[in-house]
Amino acid sequence: MLYDPVKNIFANVIRRFPILRILFYKILDLMFLRSWFVRRELRKLRKEFGNKEISIYDAGTGYGQYTYFMSEKLNPNKILAVDVKEDWIKDCELFFATRNKKNVAFAVEDLTLIDHSQKFDLITCIDVMEHIEEDVKVFNNFYKALKPGGFLLINSPSVYGGSDVHDEHDESFIGEHARDGYSYEDLKSKLEPIGFSVYQSKYTYGFWGDKSWRLGIKYPMKMLNVSRLLLLVLPVYYLITFPFTFMLMMVDYKSENKIGSGINFIAKKI
Repeated sequence: MLYDPVKNIFANVIRRFPILRILFYKILDLMFLRSWFVRRELRKLRKEFGNKEISIYDAGTGYGQYTYFMSEKLNPNKILAVDVKEDWIKDCELFFATRNKKNVAFAVEDLTLIDHSQKFDLITCIDVMEHIEEDVKVFNNFYKALKPGGFLLINSPSVYGGSDVHDEHDESFIGEHARDGYSYEDLKSKLEPIGFSVYQSKYTYGFWGDKSWRLGIKYPMKMLNVSRLLLLVLPVYYLITFPFTFMLMMVDYKSENKIGSGINFIAKKI
């Protein structure tokens, strides 16, 4: 399945009706279990810096939902949010200007080509690295961009069922993925030689979380790939299924998963 056409449906809606963007962010935060984990870890990381202003690089901002969250909850800060999609960046710029977010700037950047030097205290890279073939090159760029003692938070599908790949014969559920996902060992072996140390690693979307993803995300996305008209059916679908999805997500969120189809990995620049 190609994920970008489905994402573009929602991007077009919030472009035409900017007033819906905050509601859209809230729905994403509620429906995507990865957002629960990411926001929890971001709050914890913010405490590492005390009350000082921090500089944040949101590498692959997409709709801008995590940028918005950080601009609200991780203050004081300055944020540079980037993406390779110029139209999405322009949409974010216009919206954040209406919200008077003076601590946030946007730019079109290719993570394989960035050349920032000791500029940021925190880099967030949420569900991006699985799309990039030259991942070690990007990790080197992140290392250079971080200040000493800075943190890199990566969230990605894992090799344990990420992208809905469970054996060598399976194909990724998401056609745009350059890899099925990462393991703890993969990220450790690629980041430590650069100069990072492992700060924390957690598998997400364990047994129950994986079921919630199928019920709440996979099946609706497959519906929309069949026909955009099925967007009209989604409210009824979620009205019926969401109580079960939410319960499954909550169990996973409070669990310590030995493996899972997602990974939340934090590295620190030595």
